[in-house]
Amino acid sequence: MHGTAVTGNGGAGGKHRLRPLAWGGAACLLLLPALVMRLYPQAGVDWTALDFAAMGVLLVAACGLYEFAAWLGGPLAYRAGFGVAVLAGFLTIWVNLAVGMLGSEGNLANLMFAGVLGIAGLGSLLARFRAAGMANAMFAAALAQLAAVGIAIALGGFDQRELALTACFALPWLLAGALFRYAAR
Repeated sequence: MHGTAVTGNGGAGGKHRLRPLAWGGAACLLLLPALVMRLYPQAGVDWTALDFAAMGVLLVAACGLYEFAAWLGGPLAYRAGFGVAVLAGFLTIWVNLAVGMLGSEGNLANLMFAGVLGIAGLGSLLARFRAAGMANAMFAAALAQLAAVGIAIALGGFDQRELALTACFALPWLLAGALFRYAAR
């Protein structure tokens, strides 16, 4: 791959050694709230069928992106960058659906984070999944994350800790960008 082109060769010899771990882990993660609701009702976990469906869709999307990254192949840094980016996107969506990054899950300010995901996704497509372009897309997503926090600060009414934690979501985007930049060398 030499960091600049996508191979499409299935990675290391076409082997998907982590496939059972990825899909099995996703299934366990989806079953966890059901077990907690059944065994520890005092824990306050109260998922509806819609909650399980939404999480199932998120997990299938994340695992599907894992499969795509494995198919693209490339050096370990590229695949790790892809994994970190998928994790950042997954957590962004999950947090926004569950409790909201800013205020509650119904707060319109949380729509800014759809823009962060859009920048990462569209940037990746425009880069044609090449490492150098992916690095730029992830760095742009990190900047968008921080810009969203800046806008939230300007709007006011948000807790300082909440703003700091939301700003920390720029870190995985930066890490993914750094991994892609390393892979592009």
